Amino acid sequence: MQEVKIRIRRSEPAVSNEVRYQEFTVPVGEGMVVLDAVHYIQNNIDPTLSVRWNCKAARCGSCSAEIDGMPKLMCKTRMDTLGKEITINPIKAYPVVKDLVTDVSHNYEIAKKIPPFTPKEGLKEPWTMMQIDVTRSKEFRTCIECFLCQDVCHVIREHQSNYFGPKHVVKIAALDLHPLDSIDRSELLHHDGGLGYCDITKCCQNVCPEEIRITDNAIIPEKERIVDHAYDPIGLLIKKVKRRKW
Repeated sequence: MQEVKIRIRRSEPAVSNEVRYQEFTVPVGEGMVVLDAVHYIQNNIDPTLSVRWNCKAARCGSCSAEIDGMPKLMCKTRMDTLGKEITINPIKAYPVVKDLVTDVSHNYEIAKKIPPFTPKEGLKEPWTMMQIDVTRSKEFRTCIECFLCQDVCHVIREHQSNYFGPKHVVKIAALDLHPLDSIDRSELLHHDGGLGYCDITKCCQNVCPEEIRITDNAIIPEKERIVDHAYDPIGLLIKKVKRRKW
């Protein structure tokens, strides 16, 4: 059986400032993925190694990590696609709790700020809509909240407190595309969301395990909505007239 050397970043900031890489030798079998190798280390070599995971089926998004410098799901990355020496780091956009586990709670705080789906007033039940409108937002609802798009985003790493990040733009785009929704979230994205920081490099789109076209279908359209809302001269004139008291 083939063996692979795996270097894993070890740290526990709450206990010590020490950061080190520990090397393990792991036997690799047919069909084995990186998460299998990490579990082998936990079960047979070092039970103190910490890793977050749940479904092992690329559905929960829990086992995000940086494998040889690339943000990936450990449960979806086959060992036979990697070399004989592998380095695993926790995702770097968020604080480390222990080893490969990071604190991603910042994302849940952002989620609380996003207004939920709010139907238009006076809608008669049953609600009806065109199939094309359902299909347009279906792509965004495949998001598994792995936060790999957040991790690879250089804006998040440098301005985390000022930019919601691609994952949350996807969430807002899904709501904005709903034909029966009544909320305008442009101002939220423009000011609190900091979408202007995004320079559409498509790095988030390139690492998405669900192949959501984050930049093309979410970020760029939301940027266009912001421009219409905040800078379109005709739109601003209409708003001014509506506010004017006769």
